[in-house]
Amino acid sequence: MPPGGGGPMKDCEYSQISTHSSSPMESPHKKKKIAARRKWEVFPGRNKFFCNGRIMMARQTGVFYLTLILILVTSGLFFAFDCPYLAVKITPAIPVVGGILFFFVMGTLLRTSFSDPGVLPRATPDEAADLERQIGNTEDIANGSSSGGYRPPPRTKEVIINGQTVKLKYCFTCKIFRPPRASHCSLCDNCVERFDHHCPWVGNCVGKRNYRFFYMFILSLSFLTVFIFAFVITHVILRSQQTGFLNALKDSPASVLEAVVCFFSVWSIVGLSGFHTYLISSNQTTNEDIKGSWSNKRGKENYNPYSYGNIFTNCCVALCGPISPSLIDRRGYIQPDTPQPAAPSNGITMYGAMQSQSDMVGAMRLPLSSSPDPRKQCMREKGMEM
Repeated sequence: MPPGGGGPMKDCEYSQISTHSSSPMESPHKKKKIAARRKWEVFPGRNKFFCNGRIMMARQTGVFYLTLILILVTSGLFFAFDCPYLAVKITPAIPVVGGILFFFVMGTLLRTSFSDPGVLPRATPDEAADLERQIGNTEDIANGSSSGGYRPPPRTKEVIINGQTVKLKYCFTCKIFRPPRASHCSLCDNCVERFDHHCPWVGNCVGKRNYRFFYMFILSLSFLTVFIFAFVITHVILRSQQTGFLNALKDSPASVLEAVVCFFSVWSIVGLSGFHTYLISSNQTTNEDIKGSWSNKRGKENYNPYSYGNIFTNCCVALCGPISPSLIDRRGYIQPDTPQPAAPSNGITMYGAMQSQSDMVGAMRLPLSSSPDPRKQCMREKGMEM
């Protein structure tokens, strides 16, 4: 072979052939890229999401907006019509304390309403089928039967917690055995960990991850309502001493509206705060208290296995313990449903790979039959035979 044979060799190089499978009418370069979707976009529960899944609420939020309006309007009237007079006549600390209470109330309300209350993820079809298969096999062994027919899973199973027998219920919607203290919310259609109740006033369920914020919200709202009501009455009394009671009402009609709203609200808010203070001190939930789960009427041996036996410890665990992370990963990306083609092994290939290989063979054979002269000439120069 002559030394300068590198030039002819360059002319004989083959172009690379793509082996990726593609449809006959579609070019590989014109494939459409499917945008990745987040999990909140296909969330199975009845929830609404905002800010790309960062905010999670129940679907029925009308009462929540009413709560927001009542707090904003009442507080706004107080700061606009009562605080200027009270700051001059009594002390400038009144609007400062009122402002701190107001922002704390709004912060805890939004934190309760916009967060994941502790939703439990639903079982995948494979996990649900495996669970039902295990339960069916257990029942067959217990009954001495070997039939492979479908058996619906039992509604409950028992576990021991601190010496107390606790029943775990099977959720036919989520296809899971609910953990202790969890329950399924019929409004949101989710199983919620340490479910307390569904509160329409905050527009969300109250559970393990937002209960402390709910409690701080109703407690601070109680202080704010009592604070506004007390100083509105003080404002009216001070004005009535100067101009008379009727003239005082005419000079500050907003105070009358504030006093009426606070008067009818304070009883329910303070009562609710006291009730949840009792629940926290005994480490119970509203759901457990309503059902009487740990009532002595159910039996002499019945007791609350979750209580630490100390009011201070129960309060610290409920209000100061670490917040567990969300289990639903609502902002995570959905994995592609179509499986990736596996590499050929043991002579077994997928249809897409076989089709691309046949296309490649056809592409290599086609020049040999249609225009063989350039290749034959190149091969002869190298002393090779076709």
